[in-house]
Amino acid sequence: MSVLICGSFAYDTIMVFHDKFKNHILPDKVHMLNVSFLVPGMRKEFGGCAGNISYNLNLLCDDALPMGTVGHDFRPYADWMDRCGISRQYLTVVEDNYTGQAFITTDEDDNQITAFHPGAMNESHMNQVPRDAGIRIGIISPDGRCGMIEHACQFVDAGIPFIFDPGQGTPMFSGEELKVFIGQATWVAVNDYELHLIRQRTGYSLQGIAAQVNALIVTKGGEGSTIYSSGTEIRIPSVRIAEIRDPTGCGDAYRGGLLYGLSHNLDWETTGRIASLMAGMKIEHEGTQNHHPTRWDISARYKVSFGGRLEFG
Repeated sequence: MSVLICGSFAYDTIMVFHDKFKNHILPDKVHMLNVSFLVPGMRKEFGGCAGNISYNLNLLCDDALPMGTVGHDFRPYADWMDRCGISRQYLTVVEDNYTGQAFITTDEDDNQITAFHPGAMNESHMNQVPRDAGIRIGIISPDGRCGMIEHACQFVDAGIPFIFDPGQGTPMFSGEELKVFIGQATWVAVNDYELHLIRQRTGYSLQGIAAQVNALIVTKGGEGSTIYSSGTEIRIPSVRIAEIRDPTGCGDAYRGGLLYGLSHNLDWETTGRIASLMAGMKIEHEGTQNHHPTRWDISARYKVSFGGRLEFG
């Protein structure tokens, strides 16, 4: 079953400052800030929500079809996708733009200063949800504002059920716009902070959101996640991990697992556990697309983590 993944593609440039920001930023001088942080180490990673979700769904050997707008500098990322066997059919290159760029500096207290250039992502409305491509399920993850609004309407018009996953794009929308998204979506997936923001802007209660969709999925980091569906509350534990290396991209890995379960009509307990497992396997690696488990690895880890047997369809 083909899954259309609408969202961003980006290069993540990650740097580590071997000191603490607070030692160099004077509180009484923030109005005239002029600082420079020496960062001896730097790495560049493939990222963006659509790219990360597609990568994780591909690890589960499902038919991931990412849709996004990228820039003239996308060639290295395109080569990576080709090596991974991920389709580029629904990517549009905007030649006069850069691919989205995130420049992230982390200090010894794990504080982060991030500068994000959306670039081609702002043109995401150039793409349209295909109506006759055998797509049975979709997701709207963070992307250009206009693109997210238009793609939700296109999913509805095409009769394709989709997950609304606003992520870090949540603040872009008013309460009324968020109400429209929730009314259009089949499922809503957020973390606990995003849920708080949505409730604050819409005036909806948690139960009020859950009542409008087939399921509301709320992730809570190391505390696991909770799925609210048909009046029931399903608690999904986090998996035991060997080492926390990098939490960046764990939410996207989780959503890759969600899409696999939904596309194979699995029950919510199994779907949530697959999602939790994918997030746990990701956090043990730096970067968002540097974990490479086989389906056998995933199945074996599932058995160790949850005691059940995971059969791939």
